[in-house]
Amino acid sequence: MGARQLPALAQYRTDAVTRHLCAGAHLDEGFAREVDVELTEDRLRATGLSLGIDLVALARHGRAAVRRIDVRDRRLAWICGAGVWAAVPVLLYALVSGVWGLVYTAAGIVLLAYASAWWLVHQAESRARTVALAVEHGAERPADLAPAVEPEVERRLLEQKRANVVPYTASAERTNPFVGSGSKLKEMVWQPIDVSRPADDPAGNGAKLAIKPFDAVDLHTYVAREMEHIAGLKGLQVRNRLYVIGNHVPYVGAELLPDRLSRPLAQIPKQLVQAGLMQSGAGMRTYLSLVRAGEGGRAIVSMHLRARLHHPSLTWEVSAYGIPPLQARFDRVNHLPVDGFERWWSLVSHATAAAGPALLGAASRISRRSSARRRRVRALEKLRREIDKRHLLYDYGAVDSIRERVADWQQLGYTERTDSQDFLQRLQQGVLIATERFLKDHNIDTSSYDQAQQVINTHTYTFQGSVQAGVIGDNGTVNHHGGQGAPPGGPQGGQGRGAP
Repeated sequence: MGARQLPALAQYRTDAVTRHLCAGAHLDEGFAREVDVELTEDRLRATGLSLGIDLVALARHGRAAVRRIDVRDRRLAWICGAGVWAAVPVLLYALVSGVWGLVYTAAGIVLLAYASAWWLVHQAESRARTVALAVEHGAERPADLAPAVEPEVERRLLEQKRANVVPYTASAERTNPFVGSGSKLKEMVWQPIDVSRPADDPAGNGAKLAIKPFDAVDLHTYVAREMEHIAGLKGLQVRNRLYVIGNHVPYVGAELLPDRLSRPLAQIPKQLVQAGLMQSGAGMRTYLSLVRAGEGGRAIVSMHLRARLHHPSLTWEVSAYGIPPLQARFDRVNHLPVDGFERWWSLVSHATAAAGPALLGAASRISRRSSARRRRVRALEKLRREIDKRHLLYDYGAVDSIRERVADWQQLGYTERTDSQDFLQRLQQGVLIATERFLKDHNIDTSSYDQAQQVINTHTYTFQGSVQAGVIGDNGTVNHHGGQGAPPGGPQGGQGRGAP
């Protein structure tokens, strides 16, 4: 029977979240500067996984927005200085000499300064909105709509996309070691499975088959290869990653930290990742990360698995995490007037309201930014001296990620919630099916697996936010004090932005 022919419905763009964030960088100065500092400035801390985001595109648009604002403020500071320098002496001379006609001259200078500031603010806002709309609605890739940043920065961000190692801050070990994955939904260790008994010979002669030897690397490799097909989740991202506590990063070796005075790398040799699976190190463990994004990447779920294979039993360590949609402020681009009188009036109103404060505060804003930049540089230099001279054991671990920092559980809708629950259930069932097939392929009696599966299948997931201070309730649902779901303001797993 042939496939049913139906009309195609409109779909979310696969890079919708990246477009929202890039557009937001042009409309939100604070966010643009945060992105520019975190992604492009020199620092020692690792960058957290930013799932579902093109970091190169975001870095480019953040830098472009910051430079546009800096150019505007430098010009405003010059206009303000020139206007004061010209108008004040004229006004003072008019007061002393009694030539009151010069007062009009001073007023004209001030008016000219304000008009120039008004035009600069108007043009800067107009360009910001034009770029934001082009990013959000245009056909070109977001990365192609902004100038490139430094080549070494872009190379590092591209490597981050394929990261197979994640250093996380030591404080996260107690709450959320899977930095960048969002809020914890559930963590558990599944029922042990006896893998020491050989399966019966299918010939029916009462003999037993010879067990084919295997290790945890073989099991992880099999699950990684088969999961997308078994779970029926097209686009599932599967990768083994070594998770390392931040202050243990130097112990991994030069493959992760070639220079103690620089940030750790995002990729290490595959053998080190496998070593963390066979036998965990000091604060180092390898997990198989399964990541699935919902429609348009609005919500993301991930499951982190670790096979604990200790003869004669096998158990799975399982942690489920979720990231909700973006905060409402990033939807501003969809409320901008596109053309006509409304756009003209919106820009005029903005420039009229913002020109005065922008003109008078330009010099102080430039001074504060320079001071903040110097403080960051001094703090980084001090850290490097202490690491180099005093052999300080620094915590290189990431604190959080951009994607989870700008998420908001209040924006989670019915569709994202039900889709995410479906993804997590499919992932759980997929791991069970893959495990059963793997054991049968290695001639292991699966009767113990059948018993364990009955217990494991009672675990369900509620995509409602971080467990916080709550507990796991009946059937594995997440219960919060005061009701289900995270409190307003989003996940609490992050520890705040780290300095260098």
